[in-house]
Amino acid sequence: MAAPHAVVGVEEGSSETSLVMSDSTTGDVKRPLFGTRFLTDPRQVFQHNAWDNVEWSEEQEASARKKVLENNQPLPTEKQEEYDSRANEFWNGFYTIHENRFFKDRHWLFTEFPELAPQCSLNHESRLEVSDSDDGQQESLDQEHRREVATDADILGSSATYRILEVGCGVGNTVFPILKTNNDPGLFVYCCDFSSTAVELVKSNPEYDPGRCFAFVHDLSDVEANYPVSDGTLDVIVLIFVLSALHPNKMQESISRLARLLKPGGVMLLRDYGRYDMAQLRFKKGRCLSENFYVRGDGTRVYFFTQDELHEMFTEAGLEKVQNLVDRRLQVNRGKQLTMYRVWIQCKYRKARAQPLETKDQDRGEDPPGLTVT
Repeated sequence: MAAPHAVVGVEEGSSETSLVMSDSTTGDVKRPLFGTRFLTDPRQVFQHNAWDNVEWSEEQEASARKKVLENNQPLPTEKQEEYDSRANEFWNGFYTIHENRFFKDRHWLFTEFPELAPQCSLNHESRLEVSDSDDGQQESLDQEHRREVATDADILGSSATYRILEVGCGVGNTVFPILKTNNDPGLFVYCCDFSSTAVELVKSNPEYDPGRCFAFVHDLSDVEANYPVSDGTLDVIVLIFVLSALHPNKMQESISRLARLLKPGGVMLLRDYGRYDMAQLRFKKGRCLSENFYVRGDGTRVYFFTQDELHEMFTEAGLEKVQNLVDRRLQVNRGKQLTMYRVWIQCKYRKARAQPLETKDQDRGEDPPGLTVT
C-alpha cells in the first residue's frame, strides 16, 4: 500500500541530488550517492532541483509547529470510523484510477538499503565455476525452470536461501527493481498489499516471475492473519511509506507481528513521512483524524512520525537499532520558483542474532556440555 505523495510521478525519497561516481580503473559507472549536494549559498537555491541535509531554522520549525496546531481539530468519531472501515475500498479506488502510473521504480533503495541486493557484489564470484561455454546453456535452463509449473511449496520459496518480504508493495515499484538488480539464485521475494487491485497489477506485470516472487493480499493491521512464511524465516522486511497508512493504534502490534517473521540477524527496513513534512503542512482544516494523522481527499490516510516514536515501536518489538535518521531535503520547482521542504525518516532495526549455546551457558555460570571443571 505505497502511499501517494504531493507531486505525481516524483517518488518519495528520490531526488536529483545524487552524484554519479565512476570507477577509474574499470570505467564502470557506480550507483549514485545520495546526500552529496548541500546548499551553502541561499542565492543559488534555484540552481538545482533539490538539496540534501537542509538545516531548519528555529523560526521555520516554530512556524511548522504552529501550522500543525492550527489544523489539528479531529473529525467526528463516526467519520474516523468510516475512513477506517472503508480503507480497503479507498486504496482499491486509488489503484483503479492510477494503476502503475503514479510512482516511479525505487532504484534509490539499493543505495539507502544495500541489504536488498546482498549478492550483487558476489554474483561474479558465485558463477566462476560455470565456464563460458556453459554460461548460455545455464541461462537457458534458468529461464526454462522459471516457466515450469511449480508446486505450492516452490511458489512460496521453500528452497530459497535469502528471503525478502515487502509489506505495502503497491504495484511493484520496489519488488521489480529488486528482482532485476539482485540475481542471487537463492533469492525469493514475497510482497503483499492491502489492495487487491494493486496485487493484481503486480501479478499482471510482464516482469512478475512466480519462480522468484509471490504476491498476495494482506492487511498489515490484522495481526491474526497468516503470512505465507513461518516465524523466524525472513532475512529482510521492507516497509516503504506504508506504516504511516495504518491507524496509530494498530502500528505497534503490526510491527511486533512482523518482527516475529525475521530470523535472528534479520533486518527491518523503513522509510516514511517525518513530522512537519511538506505534505503535513499542506493539509487544510477538516482533514485531521487525530494528532499528526490525516485523511487525503481520496480517503487514504497518512501519519507523520518522529524518530523517537519509531524507535519505541521497533524496540518494543524486540529489535535493535542499526539506523534511525531524519532525511531533510529541499526540493525546488525552478519553473515556478517554489521551494518544498521534505522530511522523511529512515530506519534499520535488527533482530538479535542467536547466541551460541556455549556463550549462553557461560552467561549462566554453567560449564559447556561435555566440559566439567574440577
